[in-house]
Amino acid sequence: MEISPPVRLRSCRDQAEWPTLVAIWRRAVEATHHFLTAADIDQIESQLIPNYLPAVALTVAETERGIVGFSGIADGKLEMLFVDADTRGGGVGTALLRDAIAAHPALLVDVNEQNPEALGFYRHHGFDVVARSETDADGRPFPLLHLARSVTGSTAFR
Repeated sequence: MEISPPVRLRSCRDQAEWPTLVAIWRRAVEATHHFLTAADIDQIESQLIPNYLPAVALTVAETERGIVGFSGIADGKLEMLFVDADTRGGGVGTALLRDAIAAHPALLVDVNEQNPEALGFYRHHGFDVVARSETDADGRPFPLLHLARSVTGSTAFR
């Protein structure tokens, strides 16, 4: 898929960019995580700046519109990848994922079981479900699928 408009990836500069990332996160979650209530989203959002963003190496995706997506990796695991709802389907997520895989070929990722679009995205890019958990990492009742890259990988990157 051609990325339109062109996207540039870079490391997050500093905490001053975090409010922009939180806003992107919120728009992305509201567009894709239909199983979450507004209260769930508010509660998770309240943890982004104090707990989640500081725990990962952040990469941002920019176009002429500014930051349109981001990913976060910790210990070889993709902990977050979010693309602004208005930019979905334009290749930003694929660019972020390719960058993550280039840096961490044995990349792991967890996906909410109730988010079939995300599961399809990762499967398309060579990930397979290797395990399942009844709750998310914080013990909330949102089952997770644990994914790893298949041994042969995906033709999407060849």
